[in-house]
Amino acid sequence: MPVLQQTEKNMFYKANMIASVIARPAAWLVASALLSGGASARPACGSTPPPVRIDAGTFVMGSDRTYREEGAARTVSVSGFWMDSTEVTVARFAAFVEQTGYVTLAEKALDPGDYPSVDLQTHPELAAMFEPGGAVFIPDAKGMRQAMSWWQYVPGASWRMPQGRDKPAAERSDPVTQIAFEDAVAFARWAGGRLPTEAEWEYAALAGETNQAFGPQARQNANTWQGPFPVANTAEDGYSTVAPVGCYAPNTHGLYDMLGNVWEWTADWYASVQATEDRNPGGVNRQQSFDPANPGVPSRVIKGGSFLCAENFCRRYRPAARQPQETGLGTNHIGFRLVYDTDPSGRTPAAGSAPDN
Repeated sequence: MPVLQQTEKNMFYKANMIASVIARPAAWLVASALLSGGASARPACGSTPPPVRIDAGTFVMGSDRTYREEGAARTVSVSGFWMDSTEVTVARFAAFVEQTGYVTLAEKALDPGDYPSVDLQTHPELAAMFEPGGAVFIPDAKGMRQAMSWWQYVPGASWRMPQGRDKPAAERSDPVTQIAFEDAVAFARWAGGRLPTEAEWEYAALAGETNQAFGPQARQNANTWQGPFPVANTAEDGYSTVAPVGCYAPNTHGLYDMLGNVWEWTADWYASVQATEDRNPGGVNRQQSFDPANPGVPSRVIKGGSFLCAENFCRRYRPAARQPQETGLGTNHIGFRLVYDTDPSGRTPAAGSAPDN
């Protein structure tokens, strides 16, 4: 197969971003959001309450009512754990970088010599893909009907500047984004935690409700897209992109932004049919991972949706909703939070393992 044809087969978005799997693989990114609920008082925007205890329990995971990949609904049990009350913030990630010198995947250039099949003289349009950067949501007025035209690979985009060098820097109270899976894992080692399994994440997000309680209509107490996506965002909730953590009411566990704001990495490999374990399920193995939109590239499960959710697009407003995400590229709508197997109170980051970098 000719080089350009092979490149186009695996490109991230064919319309505006020539992103090949050879350069830095990335799956189809579907911009949607799930929305959070709860009645407890919220802190001032940007505050980060301590992790909360999630007691062991049994619940019905998944749903047979909406999207096929969410099923089959089944009863599972999870052990107790502690969970970050908010998404990891820019400030917290900055402390990790300052202490360890860690460099994220988005900040690393690729060596063209490692990809001899890519002839940059013949295909100069691929050159930008070798620069450090990440995927950024930039809707194209000329191609609104083409989902792939909503995303562009932006050289210079990183956790510090998630929309690119010519855009505002990330606020310290924002959830950190432009984080690839390996970056989140490195942070977790340093912090003495880990990424949640999909089951743990969904159990915590439900907070005692059932998946049937989350219908096709968007709940309004979360950072989502208001108006017709992707044409116009009225920002009635006060934010057109990410919001500082903790701006919306938490669920009854005291967890903020579990649904909405940014998607969150989980530890599970993605498959369109979920694993069948009924006790602390951990998903399929890497060899079984399969994303129909990006065959041949193993993907992880992301949960929780993002500020790009709209009622006319996707409608994944439920904890059961899930998406595949290839691990090798950061975006400006994916972040993460950690869970802990022991009480993290008083734990210092130095107790965690040093990151591999």
